Amino acid sequence: MHQGRTDQQSRAQEDPTIMLTLSDLMWEPEVNWRADAACSGINSDLFFPPGDDDPSPEQTRKAKEICAQCPVQEACLQYSLATNQAAGVWGGLDAGERRRMRRRIRDRERRRAS
Repeated sequence: MHQGRTDQQSRAQEDPTIMLTLSDLMWEPEVNWRADAACSGINSDLFFPPGDDDPSPEQTRKAKEICAQCPVQEACLQYSLATNQAAGVWGGLDAGERRRMRRRIRDRERRRAS
């Protein structure tokens, strides 16, 4: 577990039904996890299509299969959310799924604040 991770983040890694908050994403992201990533050494075009091309459903499925076996999937997803990665497959989620996750987190935080 990296420095600065909250108990809620640790529980979210163990139980994906636990939702993170915006403050959970406000840590300074580490990148040491990349060396242990299942995608390390795999052509990045699988995860990030070249140019303005959208990935095919088959390409996205293959990338997510690799992510599903990754020992650092949670760290990758956390990094992508904390740094607002807008493209590609990160932590097993595609760009649209990460946008929806950010929106749910933001909306929940707004409801709590009001």
